[in-house]
Amino acid sequence: MVTERGAVLLGNSVACDAFDENRPIRVVTHAHADHLVGLRRSVRRCEKVLMTAATRDLISVMNGSLELADGEVETLNYGETIQYDGERITLIKAQHIIGAAQVLVEDATGSRVAYTGDFRLDGTPVLDCDTLVVEATYGNPSCRRPFKMDVKELLVSMVEKKLRTGTVYVFGFHGKLQEVMQILHDADVSVPFVMPERVFHVSQVCQQHGMQLGCLTLSTAKEGKTLLDENLPCVAFYHMNSRGKVGLHNQRICVSGWEFHSPCRQIGEHEHLIALSDHSDFDDLIEYVRRSQPKRVITDNYRVSHGEILAKEISKRLGIHAVAMPQKKSV
Repeated sequence: MVTERGAVLLGNSVACDAFDENRPIRVVTHAHADHLVGLRRSVRRCEKVLMTAATRDLISVMNGSLELADGEVETLNYGETIQYDGERITLIKAQHIIGAAQVLVEDATGSRVAYTGDFRLDGTPVLDCDTLVVEATYGNPSCRRPFKMDVKELLVSMVEKKLRTGTVYVFGFHGKLQEVMQILHDADVSVPFVMPERVFHVSQVCQQHGMQLGCLTLSTAKEGKTLLDENLPCVAFYHMNSRGKVGLHNQRICVSGWEFHSPCRQIGEHEHLIALSDHSDFDDLIEYVRRSQPKRVITDNYRVSHGEILAKEISKRLGIHAVAMPQKKSV
C-alpha cells in the first residue's frame, strides 16, 4: 500500500520514500525532495536505510540539512540483493535522475512485489512481479506527448542558434539540468557551462558517478562572472526557482516535462520552453504495466493526484485490478 504519509510499503519489512514506524527497512529511490519524507527519522529509527551511492551523494548536496554521515546508510549497486527476515530486497535501475532505482521485494514463497519509483520508460527495465506499485505523475490521459520529433536534437539546435547572440540561460530542476549538460556535451557544444554553487556541486556528483558534462565554471568565479557580465557565448544553468531573477534580458530556455502540446514553443520575447521530461507520460505508464503483467497494481496517489484516474484506466484498458493509494478524502 501507499500510506497517508507517502510511504510505499512492500512485503513485510520495507517502506520506500517515506518513514513508516512499523517497517525496519527504509529505501530511498532517488534524491528528489518528495521521496525523502521523514528521512531523518528513518536514519534514527530504522535498522537499515538503503539507496544507491549516487542518491546518497546527491542528497548531501541537494538537501544540505539532510547530509548523511558515513555509516548512516547502506548503499547498494543496481542488481545487488540483501536479505532481511526471509525477504530479498533488490534495487534495479530507473531512468530518471542519476542514482534512481526501482525496488523489488521477494519472499520465501517466490511472491514478487515491485515499486517503480519515478521513471522514464526508455532505459528502464520492466519488472516481472505479482503486485506493482507505479508512479502516477503523468497518470492522466491528457498527459500525452503525441509529437515524435527528437527533443534532444531540437534542444541542441536551439542552444546553438541562441549562442550566436551571447549567453544562453537554461532553467530546470536538479537532475534535468545535468541531463541537458550531458546532451549538449555529447553534441560537441563546446562553450563553457556556467552555474551557481548548488548546481555546480550537484553536477560534480553526477560527474563522479559517470555523467559527462563538459567544462563547468562557477558563476561567482572570475571567469564565470566575466562570461555573464559581458554576455559572451556560454550556457548558464540555473534552477527553475531563479527564473524570475537572472538572465531576464538574455536568450532563455526552460526545460519542462509538463509540456504536452508541442516539443518547443515560445513563451517570451527571448524565451522558449522545450518539452524534456524525466517521467513517463500516460501512454508509457500504461505500457510499463502492460509489459509487467502484474496480478494487481497500486498507483501512487500521494505525490501527484493522478493516481485514481490512472488506476481506472489500467483496469479499463488492461483488465488488471488497480487501486489508487492513499485514497483522497472527499470534502
